[in-house]
Amino acid sequence: MVKEKAKQSTPVVKVKYFPDQFDNEEVLYVFRKHPIVMRKGLIWGSLGLLVGPLYTLILTYAHADNPPSMTFFYMSFVVSIALAGLLFFPDWMSWYYSVFIVTDQRFIQITQKGFFHRSVVDMALNQIQMVNYEISGLQETLLGYGTIMMQTFVGDLVVHYIHHPQHIQKHMLEILRSEGVQVADSPAGQQ
Repeated sequence: MVKEKAKQSTPVVKVKYFPDQFDNEEVLYVFRKHPIVMRKGLIWGSLGLLVGPLYTLILTYAHADNPPSMTFFYMSFVVSIALAGLLFFPDWMSWYYSVFIVTDQRFIQITQKGFFHRSVVDMALNQIQMVNYEISGLQETLLGYGTIMMQTFVGDLVVHYIHHPQHIQKHMLEILRSEGVQVADSPAGQQ
């Protein structure tokens, strides 16, 4: 009897996966861009890693009679690792916090650029008319990313650098159909 009362008095808490989620909204699918979007930060971070060792190398040749110690080399390398992290972090943060969320009511695109710029595109699922994808070029084919194009009543939404766009397009079409939204097949499916 006591256990039954304890079960009845426990309220059901709905988990909110993102701050703008409605109380009666269920998250069905979350995806993000391909990690290739971090390539610029990776290049700058790699160059940052070279700063300390190159500085030590220059000092070694400039002061051949009194070269830097190994402790100096290790400390300069630690500084290089910190510099590389600082150079890479903004691009990683932009990738990590830029997400695409499909709920049972809407499609949400959250794009983070740097530390202080965030944009949100929010559209109802019934506004989406068609979902297509495109993989063009050798790099996109080998690395498995492409572009998702959504035709809506208010215009086209084009999202570049999506990881495995063929799987995401198929999954989105399944979600749209399961939610009762009538979408046209892609041109590839009309053969």
